[in-house]
Amino acid sequence: MVHAFLFNLRLLHWNPKSFITPLFSLHTRSLLPHRDKPSHWNTNHHFVLSNPLLSLLETCTSMVQMKQIQSQMIVTGLILDAFASSRLVAFCAISEAGNLDYCKTLLKNTPNSNVFSWNAAIRGYSGSESPEESILLYKYMLSTCGSWPDNYTYPLLLRSCARLSLIWMGYEILGHILKLGFDSDIFVNNALIYMLVSCGELEFAHKVFGEIPVRDLVSWNSLISGYARSGRAHEALRIYQEMKAEKILPDEITMIAVVSSCAQLEDLMLGREFHQYIKDNKLNLTAPLANTLMDLYAKCGDIEAAQLLFYNIKKKTMVSWTTMIMGYAKFGDLETARRLFDEMPEKDVVPWNAIIGGYVQAKRSKEALAMFHEMQATNIKPDEVTMVNCLSACSQLGALDFGEWIHHYIKRHKLSVNVALGTALIDMYAKCGNIAKALQVFHQLQGRNTLTWTSIIAGLALHGNAHEAISYFLEMIDVGLMPDEITFVGVLSACCHGGLVEEGRNFFAQMTTRFNISPKLKHYSCMVDLLGRAGLLDEAEELIRNMPMEADTVVWGSLFFACRIHGNVDMGERAAMKLLELDPHDGGIYVLLANMYGEAKMWEHADRVRKMMKDRGVEKIPGCSLIQVNGSVSEFMIRDKSHPQWEQIFECLDRLTRQLGILDYAPGALHL
Repeated sequence: MVHAFLFNLRLLHWNPKSFITPLFSLHTRSLLPHRDKPSHWNTNHHFVLSNPLLSLLETCTSMVQMKQIQSQMIVTGLILDAFASSRLVAFCAISEAGNLDYCKTLLKNTPNSNVFSWNAAIRGYSGSESPEESILLYKYMLSTCGSWPDNYTYPLLLRSCARLSLIWMGYEILGHILKLGFDSDIFVNNALIYMLVSCGELEFAHKVFGEIPVRDLVSWNSLISGYARSGRAHEALRIYQEMKAEKILPDEITMIAVVSSCAQLEDLMLGREFHQYIKDNKLNLTAPLANTLMDLYAKCGDIEAAQLLFYNIKKKTMVSWTTMIMGYAKFGDLETARRLFDEMPEKDVVPWNAIIGGYVQAKRSKEALAMFHEMQATNIKPDEVTMVNCLSACSQLGALDFGEWIHHYIKRHKLSVNVALGTALIDMYAKCGNIAKALQVFHQLQGRNTLTWTSIIAGLALHGNAHEAISYFLEMIDVGLMPDEITFVGVLSACCHGGLVEEGRNFFAQMTTRFNISPKLKHYSCMVDLLGRAGLLDEAEELIRNMPMEADTVVWGSLFFACRIHGNVDMGERAAMKLLELDPHDGGIYVLLANMYGEAKMWEHADRVRKMMKDRGVEKIPGCSLIQVNGSVSEFMIRDKSHPQWEQIFECLDRLTRQLGILDYAPGALHL
């Protein structure tokens, strides 16, 4: 494929102006976070050091000083020297005190600008917040025909394409590279590989990598890092082994990629081996490398090792703080995570997302939304990730009003409704009771992945729309998406809610026969629930006996509830005994078992269960309920007096109870 593509590009007739028109069609895109301008612009060139004005320019610290020197260069005629004028351009483009707008003006009004000047300006824009300007500047360079690009021009342009994910622009620039004969230059090839992997073209990048005549450490790092960033950790580690076989020694960049791959795979042992290699070979433990190691240890459960690294970093970055916050949050230590968050010297949206996401993960959704309100008070602008976290919190609370407010916020601030955010909206509306709105968002969403389809299938199942849920499941397969474990939980739940026993059996069988998915406990639980509700208790119990793993409380609970519904006391008793073996301190099991005996008029058995519960010191955990009023969510437990208006609430409940009592005895009340 690569040979054919390159051959076709070589057939193009080289005409700089023929490439101008497509370069006008750049689209505005969301840019990467601000990067500090590079400051390595100075030179030790003899001509510079021997010339008073140019040597003074090397020590310049402001645009005001630079303009004064420029004036003197104009007066003396030094400005007409291409090399001398290129030093002015380099200062404006690359130094910390420079100004890119002035750089562009200077470049366009200097008649003898050389390729170094153009490259300096392109380099400055390539690393700025407006990398698309580097490509427009290149277009202008071609149209003037005063200077020709060289092998230093194209790596800068390819990196701009990588930052903007402009793969089509990268291909056009590749055509220029081939026509000028720079396709064997190692710097150009490395930049090409980097551009391809950054735009997700991993297979193409790998083929280019295999065909280039010379490969250095940068070539290997670009490919390994590309696979690691794309979540293909196994392949990244395999390529690293190939690099080792060719006797190429890794550096800090290599280690970041392979340690990141270990973190993805949660392979703590291999990650520790790489950490030891870093120590043994005295590689520079940069902040990015230390952050990657912290992420590895946090994801693999060794929070102490992550903490040790964190406190040994002399110059902690925002990523360092955020990594530790996420590590503590993952393991439920939200108090330490919050303390670290409060200690951060500066915060952008990323650490806010980390702490809000931590509360959501811990099912502490009210605190998550409180943090969101606190974030708004600091004037930090939420992004799509913030909205996903807040919508997940609304889903947990059933807070439809607040979820709708977030949806309006997304529209008002024109946030990009990507697949993740669209899926979160669908999930929120479905779980908060508005399935019609969930369907509307689903059909308006441009891109849908497996999780999107799973959310709508599960939502329809939750609302009892079994046949519609199955229809969406079949449509999902028709469009070429593969269902996963969670999808099958949704479709089996739909069968369960709709009493579709035969359909449920078929889908359960297809998991292994058609989709090569091994059923997990949650799938067996759905099947036991489906069979139990249909009264097929013997088949449900047989399914449990034939499970390849031990049944948990959810599976036995499904059978137990089915036995209660259908009055099968013997099987219900067996299921309850299994539940008590697994969780002897769950008071609800004792109560339900005693009630089942009572319904069967087996009073002695019921008394024995209550005595067993008392002797073991088990108490029934009181239930709780949530209610949302005017956007505020309140939680109540039995005999709860924590609410500031509890007296009025109890008084209202008393009135309602009395009215219900009157209705019970009113003629025709049963028909109300």
